[in-house]
Amino acid sequence: MKYSYSKDINVSFDKAEKNVVNALMDVGFGVLTEVNIQGAFKSKLNINYKKYKILGACNPNLAHEALEYDPLIGILMPCNIVIIDNEDGTTKVVFPNAKNLLEITENKKIDTLSEKVDILLESAFKSLT
Repeated sequence: MKYSYSKDINVSFDKAEKNVVNALMDVGFGVLTEVNIQGAFKSKLNINYKKYKILGACNPNLAHEALEYDPLIGILMPCNIVIIDNEDGTTKVVFPNAKNLLEITENKKIDTLSEKVDILLESAFKSLT
């Protein structure tokens, strides 16, 4: 089961992050959380690590619908988008395959909802160059 899809884009890490946030906004998602792995590793472990961020993306309408179907679904939310500096002038962006990740719920309504999520996320992903 493939739980994500990715591609390398020919822009800097910072530009890629802005492009991802804008692409998500264009399809109705906002970024609720940001985990800066590079910063965390430096401050907690004193390790120098490449730029690596995990963005927690959420579409409020779809999130509300999911919580109505299963109040415990929050353990699988928000959708994590990963941005990784390839350290060669390109950046890897990684998006989740919601349908595959959420099939663990064995809930038909969540399954149908995950298809809507995937359509929107795939649209945002495809717009990144």
